[in-house]
Amino acid sequence: MTQILQVALAQIAPVWLNKAKTKAKIIECIKESAANGAELIVFGEGLLPGYPFWVDQTDGARFNSEKQKEFYAHYVRESVCIEKGDLTQITEACRKSKIACYLGIIECPENRGGHSLYCSLVYINQEGGICSVHRKLMPTYEERLVWSTGDGHGLVTHKLKDFTLGGLNCWENWMPLARTSLYAQGENLHISVWPGNQKNTEDLLPVLAKEGRSFVIGVSGLFAPTQITDDLPNSELLRNSIKNTLANGGSCIAAPDGSWIIPPFINEEKIAYAALDYDFVLRERQNFDSVGHYSRPDVLSLNINKERQQTIKGE
Repeated sequence: MTQILQVALAQIAPVWLNKAKTKAKIIECIKESAANGAELIVFGEGLLPGYPFWVDQTDGARFNSEKQKEFYAHYVRESVCIEKGDLTQITEACRKSKIACYLGIIECPENRGGHSLYCSLVYINQEGGICSVHRKLMPTYEERLVWSTGDGHGLVTHKLKDFTLGGLNCWENWMPLARTSLYAQGENLHISVWPGNQKNTEDLLPVLAKEGRSFVIGVSGLFAPTQITDDLPNSELLRNSIKNTLANGGSCIAAPDGSWIIPPFINEEKIAYAALDYDFVLRERQNFDSVGHYSRPDVLSLNINKERQQTIKGE
């Protein structure tokens, strides 16, 4: 049945700032989800290799701080360079398991010099192909101290059975025009990824679902002080600065009418499963379709620049 899509929400903690060990954990989740019948698995924002929680907790805005330089250098070393094959093991796992995947990564692309970082959301199809890499348009607040601004190249949608999928990172989900750009490309299953907090998903996701008359999958990560390991730079400073849980999850699924299919769940590392019925979308579009019968493109329209931004253009 092409109208039914089996999905998996992987609310897991990274092996914080350790690319190799976090990749191994992601691959195990892919295999487990596929074995349980999932056709799509979603992971949280920046899961590989992890969210930069140190910035807010260790005086990250202090200019020319040697400690902040050490944190950043480690982050770059553990980041993901797609061109160098850092996702090959994951794409191969998707291919072998015949499962599609949305994965949040910290990307260090070669076409921007190879030393700057982007919060990117990658879509891998069931054949193991990387179909899009969306770089977060505007990092939020302290994130701007470590992440660069993205572009519109990844504001695209993908077909999976009867569904059309699109995704945004964290507070991008608050941006009406970013959402509209995906609605206008036929999105009816929205992927919303977060570093991890129930307060981010419990209020917003039902609104997005009712606005788009779409399913909305929200997936968050987890982070607690126990994830600070001795091999991290300034580990003693981190332990002295971070005393509380900073990411408690909040992964969930909202239906096209705004009701919960899976309410936000917290403080638990697990994979949650659901079956989504495309007919639910069709029923809810009867009275509202924001880019279809309820739109006025002669009055309101949107321009999108999908060019991948880079310093050198032309031959």
